[in-house]
Amino acid sequence: MGKEATGSEVCMPLLDDADKHGSGGEKDLEVPPPWKEQITVRGIVVSVVLGGLFCIITHKLNLTVGVIPSLNVAAGLLGFFLVKTWTGIMSKLGIWTTPFTRQENTVIQTCVVACYGIAFSGGFGTYMIAMDQTTYNLIGADYPGNRVEDIKNPSLGWMIAYIFTVSFLGLFCLVPLRKVMVVDYKLTYPSGTATAFLINSFHTPKGAETARKQVRCLGKYLSISFVWSFFKWFFSGIGDSCGFDNFPTLGLEAYKNTFYFDFSPTYIGCGLICPHIVNCSVLLGAIISWGCLWPLISKRAGDWYPADLGSNDFKGLYGYKVFVAISLILGDGLYNLVKIISITSKEVYSQYAKRNAIPLINNSHGNI
Repeated sequence: MGKEATGSEVCMPLLDDADKHGSGGEKDLEVPPPWKEQITVRGIVVSVVLGGLFCIITHKLNLTVGVIPSLNVAAGLLGFFLVKTWTGIMSKLGIWTTPFTRQENTVIQTCVVACYGIAFSGGFGTYMIAMDQTTYNLIGADYPGNRVEDIKNPSLGWMIAYIFTVSFLGLFCLVPLRKVMVVDYKLTYPSGTATAFLINSFHTPKGAETARKQVRCLGKYLSISFVWSFFKWFFSGIGDSCGFDNFPTLGLEAYKNTFYFDFSPTYIGCGLICPHIVNCSVLLGAIISWGCLWPLISKRAGDWYPADLGSNDFKGLYGYKVFVAISLILGDGLYNLVKIISITSKEVYSQYAKRNAIPLINNSHGNI
C-alpha cells in the first residue's frame, strides 16, 4: 500500500509579476521550442541516472515501510541541478550547449517520476516476486493452494513486456481523461499545477539561487545519512539480535512485540516528506495492532487457531493480521472512491451546465 504526499490546490499564478516582465517592463513572450528540441541526449542521461536512483529508494521503502512519498519535487530539483551543472562545465570548457529550458526540465521530471512509479506499481516488491520458485519453496510444497503449476520465474524480457503492456493501458486511459477533465472542462489539477509552478520558479534568477541552496542542503544531509549508515553497519546485530538495527529503546518486553528503533535515516526522511496525517495514522495503527490487538489474539492460540502453526501461516495469527488490515484498507479505499466519483461528477456537470448556458439579452436596455 503506497501513500503519496500531494500538494493542495494551487490558486496563484505560475510566475510572479516580476518574473513575467523583463527589465524594460515588457512582457517576456517565450515561445516553447519544438518537441524534438525538448527531448535531448543530456536529458535522457540525467533521467536514466535519477530514475535508477529513485527506483532503488522506492524498492527499499516498498519492501520495508510500504509507504512511498511523492518524489516529484526532488526529481525536478535534481534534474535542474544536474543539467545546470553540465551546462556550466561545458561553458567553462568553451563548448557551446543548447540552453536549458523549462520544457526539458519537465521532460526529465516526468521520466524520473515514471521510473519510480513503475518500480512501485509494477509489483517488484509484492506480487512479482511472489510467483517464483523461491517463494514456492519457502511456503512449502504441502501448503494448501501452493501449486507447482502456478510457479512463474519472471525473466527480464517477460518483465519488460509485462510492464510495457501495463503502462500503455494506463496511457490509453489517461489521454481521453485528460482531454475531457483538463482540456475541455478545465478542472483543477493540483499536482500538475504545483509541479509547473516549481519548475517555472527554477528558471528565474531568484529561483535558480534558491535551487542551488536547496541542492547544497540536500547534499549536506545526504552525506550525513551516508556516513551514519556506514557507521551503523559496524555495530549492527546479526539477524534479529540487538544492535543499531534492533535497538530496544522502549525495553525488552516492548522489543518482543517489535517495538524498537532501528536508527534508519530512510524512515526518518520518509516521515519528514509524508503528511503528518499519514505518519499519525501509521503510528496509531502500530500501537493498536502490535501493542494491543496482536498480543491479545496471540493469547488465544489453541482456542481461536491451532497453536502449532508458523508465524506466516494464514490459518494462524498471521491470517488475523492480514485480513483485518485488508478490510480496513478496502473500506477506506471504497469510501474515497465513492467520494472522488461524486465530486468529479458534480464538477463535470457544473462545467457542462456553464458551457451550455445561453445568455439572455434585454433589448429594451441593451444589457445581457
